[in-house]
Amino acid sequence: MTPLIDVVFLLLIFFLVATRFEQEERELDLALPQARSAQPLVTKAEELFVNVTDEGKFFLGGRLLDQDALQRVLADAWRQNPGRQRVVIRADKESRTKHVVAVMNMCNKANIRDFSLAAE
Repeated sequence: MTPLIDVVFLLLIFFLVATRFEQEERELDLALPQARSAQPLVTKAEELFVNVTDEGKFFLGGRLLDQDALQRVLADAWRQNPGRQRVVIRADKESRTKHVVAVMNMCNKANIRDFSLAAE
């Protein structure tokens, strides 16, 4: 039992010391340079909601889109947020599976891997 207590105390001391060093690095009083034209590498990711009606029509942002237009919008969204774009597919319960699979396929073609199906 004594060696276990020694190990726990050593770990406790290690984490206390490591935390203290991290604080000191952030608290250094520095005059940082300003970058006026700098922009983030990626824009803030937005969730895109693709609505699929029971007739197989696609709506994005309240606009009716055909498959080609939706494919272009998804590809542009991925270019703006590579690896971070999220798509939520909201399909009517009466819609055919082929329409939902078509949207999933469009997401895959646009390199968007983070897509999900919405349900109640």
